[in-house]
Amino acid sequence: MTQRHIPVREDLSALEGYHSPQVSVAVRLNTNESPEPPPAAWRDALAAELSRVEWHRYPDRGAHELRAAIGASHGVPPEQVFAANGSNEVLQTLLLTYGGPGRRVVTFEPTYQLHAHISRLTGATVIEGERRADFTLDLDQAHRVLAAAEPAVTFLCSPNNPTGLVEPEGNVRSMVGLVPGLLVVDEAYGQFAPWSAMSLIDEERSLVVTRTYSKTWSMAAARLGYLIGPSWVVQELDKVVLPYHLDAAKQIAGRLALRFVDEMETRVKKVVSERERVIEHLTRLPVRVWPSGANFVLFRPDTAPGRDIWHGLLARSVLVRDCSSWPRLNGCLRVTIGTPAENDAFLTALAEVLG
Repeated sequence: MTQRHIPVREDLSALEGYHSPQVSVAVRLNTNESPEPPPAAWRDALAAELSRVEWHRYPDRGAHELRAAIGASHGVPPEQVFAANGSNEVLQTLLLTYGGPGRRVVTFEPTYQLHAHISRLTGATVIEGERRADFTLDLDQAHRVLAAAEPAVTFLCSPNNPTGLVEPEGNVRSMVGLVPGLLVVDEAYGQFAPWSAMSLIDEERSLVVTRTYSKTWSMAAARLGYLIGPSWVVQELDKVVLPYHLDAAKQIAGRLALRFVDEMETRVKKVVSERERVIEHLTRLPVRVWPSGANFVLFRPDTAPGRDIWHGLLARSVLVRDCSSWPRLNGCLRVTIGTPAENDAFLTALAEVLG
């Protein structure tokens, strides 16, 4: 029997998937995960509640308890909260709702690759604005891009991935006034930064902020993310997302995590302290280092191509993210902040590779 190959949509045929290499190493610092697990008390509480789940029943379709808990943590009603399977599904639902064929999405590069990738998957046209050479946002350039593109959705990432730069509050306020459509501020690393665009959310602004449980809540395995925004945006997202998309275990895990805010904040402080220590050590080496408000640091070696340095680190069982082939990031590598021991291993290996 002859096997038939059904062609994909023409606009998808040239796209590549999103990849993050996973290899067996002693020190894995390439995916911006938390270096510490959740509290043991959270595990115990989760196990207890899971034992009482009625597995033969569908989960709460509206995730009401979870959304109420998230809303309370940010001082907003549950009507302003949308939760999904990781912040990536939040972004996908946003783009299915406000993007799509015949609509344009604006990003400012370099930034999180999935903003443009998911936009294209939904059929939207992506317009890539340029950042300055130091990766900061040029508001005059942004104004020109937005005026020409008239996008339905505009993305800012703060702290920006992979550069680590925090978008100043003045820039976000200005962008809210400039965008003709929806402004999405991706704060996957927001808890590590000195300020949050959450403070700008209200019913009158076309602004939403997305967050994830993967980083500061040490719950990357759970795949849970959410959005805070105007209730009228959330109402539209609820129409588009698939029914029962959040399983019962995920809803329980996310709700229980919010009982451990103090532990989360302690972990964040440790990571921020280690981040500053790593940056200080990197400044002593022949590399260029960018300031970071996230749980990672972007750097560019001066003495050898970034790809060669990446291989040298891998040979020493240290895995970082190779960004050297990404647009506008020639030679750059990104390291996640790990435990003190992991960070020491990375710094020692890097010094050896740099010679």
